Amino acid sequence: MIRIGILGLGYWGPNLARVLGGLDDCRVTAICDRSSDRLQRYARLFPDALATQESDQILDRDVVDAVVIATPTATHYGLASQALQQGIHTFVEKPLATTSAQCEQLIALAADNKVVLFVGHVFLYSAPVAKLKELVTSGELGDLYYISSSRLNLGPVRHDVNALWDLAPHDISIMLDLMDDSPVSVSCAGLAYLKDEVHDVCSLALHFHKKRMGMIHVSWLDPHKKRVMTVVGSKKMAIYDDIEPLEKIKVYDHSIDAPPHTDSFGEFRVSYRYGDTYSPRLEEVEPLKAECQSFLRCVIDGSRPRTDGHNGLKVVRVIEAAQSSLHNGNGRIELNGAALRGLAAPEVNKLAVV
Repeated sequence: MIRIGILGLGYWGPNLARVLGGLDDCRVTAICDRSSDRLQRYARLFPDALATQESDQILDRDVVDAVVIATPTATHYGLASQALQQGIHTFVEKPLATTSAQCEQLIALAADNKVVLFVGHVFLYSAPVAKLKELVTSGELGDLYYISSSRLNLGPVRHDVNALWDLAPHDISIMLDLMDDSPVSVSCAGLAYLKDEVHDVCSLALHFHKKRMGMIHVSWLDPHKKRVMTVVGSKKMAIYDDIEPLEKIKVYDHSIDAPPHTDSFGEFRVSYRYGDTYSPRLEEVEPLKAECQSFLRCVIDGSRPRTDGHNGLKVVRVIEAAQSSLHNGNGRIELNGAALRGLAAPEVNKLAVV
């Protein structure tokens, strides 16, 4: 049985506590939060767990085998590095850290101590994103042209990070997975309305190899909640609407073909094709449960997480570049050597379940 500690019981931590508390392969043995009220509330749900406001009391191999860090973004690096140095398997909510240099240090610490470093990119464990990936890799959509997404809602407003750091990691992680690549350049525009330097709305442009691009629009000032991603290929197009209760994925057998060669503008004609539209069947599983189960599996058998430290690093590198663009005239920021593929799985100390 894996002994697990939960650091942070604010916005997302309670969801992790609910899921982990219901899994057979682990037992919540410690919880931590700065708020005494929240701590008392969850201490009643986990009466046998150590409840403390001090993280040092949880980051101890005598108390836990693994920890989940769901604290404010600025604290991720410090807490994760401390846990990894103690030889504790570590799950960090997105984003992994606030700089790519910090991410690289966490990856090195995990490798040196032979423990799992897992990043909470929860949508990569969802059935709709898995179906999108299948549509792309099977070639059904043809060659990818571009992906666009909108993640909008009215609140919750954050004060520790802007909308870019809060909302964009979800869509960036999905786009990088679907493209199977990292962008060569990133640009970002946005504005801060409620508090200086904390941008409430941002629009990113990601330029990939092979003349492909991604566009992301995020805001917590929008009156209408929207979670939509459009994937456009040379043969077909797909729309993923996460708000839709049943048909979350729709595939459109639509395309536009241009003539291969023309001598004049008058000869240029495009042909439009309108085929069938269908919604593929999805095997729905709660993404957060699938994510937590994957973390526990990696701890038990030493396998490499799908969302490991390198995955977290790629996402942070994009956000870091977008943040730089945001504060430097919205121009393109080049990402040299961005692709991180073909990396060997780090050796991990396996933990037997008893």
